[in-house]
Amino acid sequence: MDRETRAFAESHFRRLQGRLPSNVGPSPGRVDFIEKPDSFSYTDFFKGYLLPNVPCVFSSAFTEGWGSRKHWVTASGKPNFDYLLQNYGDAVVPVANCGVREFNSNPKEHVPLRDYITYWKEFIQGEYSSPRGCLYLKDWHVCRDFSAKGLFTLPVYFSSDWLNEYWDALDVDDYRFIYMGPTGTWSPFHADIFRSFSWSVNICGRKKWLLFPPGQEEALRDCHGGLPYDVTAPEFWDSHQQHPMLEHCSPPLEVIQEAGEMVFVPSGWHHQVHNLEDTISINHNWVNGCNLANMWHFLQRELSAVQQEVSEWRDTMPDWHNHCQVIMRSCSGINFEEFYCFLKVIAERRLLLAKKIDSSELKCGEDSGLGSQQVIFDIGRIAEVLASVVVNPDFQRVDTSIFSLQPEDLLQQLKDVLAAMESV
Repeated sequence: MDRETRAFAESHFRRLQGRLPSNVGPSPGRVDFIEKPDSFSYTDFFKGYLLPNVPCVFSSAFTEGWGSRKHWVTASGKPNFDYLLQNYGDAVVPVANCGVREFNSNPKEHVPLRDYITYWKEFIQGEYSSPRGCLYLKDWHVCRDFSAKGLFTLPVYFSSDWLNEYWDALDVDDYRFIYMGPTGTWSPFHADIFRSFSWSVNICGRKKWLLFPPGQEEALRDCHGGLPYDVTAPEFWDSHQQHPMLEHCSPPLEVIQEAGEMVFVPSGWHHQVHNLEDTISINHNWVNGCNLANMWHFLQRELSAVQQEVSEWRDTMPDWHNHCQVIMRSCSGINFEEFYCFLKVIAERRLLLAKKIDSSELKCGEDSGLGSQQVIFDIGRIAEVLASVVVNPDFQRVDTSIFSLQPEDLLQQLKDVLAAMESV
């Protein structure tokens, strides 16, 4: 990030005046296709897609040198089962049954990869049918369980990735996944976790994406407020009595993703994805300064929903507010305490880098990935969201005494650094 891009971004957020980035501006009528890596810069992506929060597709030229595209795929473009068995056969992987609905998702079991590949081969031999159903390997943390060296190169466009930076710092988890499955496997209608961004590369195969801009999902809710499971089901579009706002929903943006291509899914865009061929994909969820406010807003809505659900016990349940945080974490994967921990870890890492800027030790591209201007931008975004966090009444009930650095003190440090960096 250069200084002009940072100024452009900061002006963008000032114009929002508290509105969410994901809900600003008209939706695009189509999804742009980015063809040539050498003529498309990080600034082009940042200004044209990340800040406006609109999707795009990158051509296979962007992933041409990836090891996974070489080793995981046969000469005919199919999954290389022999290579996968030899290198990962004993790995235990999560497998979803696409033919069984469990709420708005699919039930999962964990099986050795070799058993799943045996099933996959039998599924193909059975003309893409099996008494076991249509099984889809989803959310396999291959980078956590194995060395990912040589499998892929993180595209610079997605390198400001706080979510995985945070989990890598804790050395506990990550949001880097492998999906693989036969023709006909699919992911039900959803928006990505924490309202993160995501990117997805087809190592082999083809996918069909149905993308709905933020806000469109409201027209898809049923009379009880529930979101759909399958927006391609004919009976869904015929159910106007159960879905009173359906007539106000615009058609989704449709993308056919070919082998090697990379899809950028913006924050808060609901989507449904179908594998049109036997497909393997690498997928990352990520958060940074551009969608941090979306994440915070999402968490507030999640807590409010929990509080409403258990409101009848508010006056009789001891420590009701804390119980709501526990329930929220079990449902959403994070609560307010952990969100502050997330902000604190990223903030402290940026403050360390800011000291290097001050001493002229930080060069563009070193340590921060995108240079000194990115560090300053990140600090500004954390400060703005943290300022909202510390005055939130529900956060003020959270016990932050376990943290060495209290939220108000961290916020002041961020403000002080920003004031000192005005001339950078």
